[in-house]
Amino acid sequence: MPLQVVTVPCRTDNFAFLAHDPATGATAVVDVPEAAPILAALADRGWRATDVLLTHHHPDHVEGLAALLAGLEAPVTVTGAAADAHRLPPLDRAVAPGDSVAVGAARGTVLDVSGHTVGHVAFVFDGAAFTGDSLMALGCGRLFEGDAAMMWDSLSRLRALPGDTRILSGHDYLDGNLAFAQSVEPGNTAAAERVARARSTGAEAVHVTLEEERATNPFLRPEALASALGMDGRPAAEVFAELRRRKDRF
Repeated sequence: MPLQVVTVPCRTDNFAFLAHDPATGATAVVDVPEAAPILAALADRGWRATDVLLTHHHPDHVEGLAALLAGLEAPVTVTGAAADAHRLPPLDRAVAPGDSVAVGAARGTVLDVSGHTVGHVAFVFDGAAFTGDSLMALGCGRLFEGDAAMMWDSLSRLRALPGDTRILSGHDYLDGNLAFAQSVEPGNTAAAERVARARSTGAEAVHVTLEEERATNPFLRPEALASALGMDGRPAAEVFAELRRRKDRF
């Protein structure tokens, strides 16, 4: 049975997630921008948090953890990347790429998605990938620590997942990402249709399948955009790097 996933808007434009296993009642909280909305979402559903999964160390993904733990009735297992453990909150379990993670009976895999930060991980379950600030809705994370080649390797791993995987990313940057997507590919009406649908139906619609991301997200489509950028015949990694440079200046 797949995980039930609830998107929890936090702060100004962050997302946390509840990943619930109906078979066992276990619930993981993925990233903790702030505690109050997460505690409220758990209480509304009568779910008990058993785990916390942290994608990377940036404060807007972890700074609510202490308050969350203080507000829970039972201890939880906090999991994050071993490579990032020195700057994450204290971990109960430090994991490496390829390790398995569990939420009740649901089993997932840790994926290295470095680029936005070094040591950033995604948690990939059947039908759901929690990607933090790596692959984002209609975009990708800014390269604060890694370089374009590193991020392209990460996005290539994510792009290869099954098309029906929901991409569950850490922010709502849809409007700015749409403006950039239209600047490099004005004929791609699917991107505008996607954003209009998201705005009419709420936060859950920000997170679509990988198949739709591959059709609308310019950072997953360097091969299709090479000609428009004057880069015919150039490797996909180079085209991606140019897209990221343009987005940084956009």
